[in-house]
Parts: sequence; C-alpha cells; structure tokens
Amino acid sequence: MPKQARFTLIFAPEVVQHLRVIELKYHSLIRTTIEQQLASAPDKETRNRKILEQPAPFGATWELRCGPGNSFRVFYEVDRKQRFVRILAIGVKERNRLLIGREEFGI
Repeated sequence: MPKQARFTLIFAPEVVQHLRVIELKYHSLIRTTIEQQLASAPDKETRNRKILEQPAPFGATWELRCGPGNSFRVFYEVDRKQRFVRILAIGVKERNRLLIGREEFGI
C-alpha cells in the first residue's frame, strides 16, 4: 500500500500568544497531538476532529479536540491542493466557555 503524502503544518503567529495562557506542561501534548492527527488526514472527520459551522473563531473550518477531558481546542483550515494545514488558534474549553489567549468566545 503506498504511503499517503503528508501535509505541511503552518502555525499562525497568534498561536504563540494563545499558548502562553496554557500551562507549559501541556504544550508537548498539544504539539504531539497536532502532528499525529493533522499531518496525514486533517480533513477526515473523527470523534475528536470535526468540521465547523460558520462563522467559527478565526475563520477556521475544522476543530481538533485534545488533552485531558478534551479541554483543548485546535482550530485550523486545510488546503488539500497545496497539502498544508494552517493552525489558526489554540484554546481551552471550560464548560460552556471557550478561551483563546485572553479572549472569551461564545459557543
């Protein structure tokens, strides 16, 4: 079986600011999950990966859930033709609140 071509991961500059409000001990987990989940089939819907209704935060078309209790949200878009995934935002979901950086988004 031929190996599937990988997608290039591109992080928006704002993501650095988003990560600053997330405890450092989770950064490795988030990075590893992004690499494992989005490098090969980022536009395949799974239990923790779903397409978003518009309008979505940062214009994202997809969401990846990860971390303890799926408390982290990675918002991204996929360009299948050029084979890249652009990570637009990373946030924390607490009950019915979504915090991205220091900003709260309605969900």
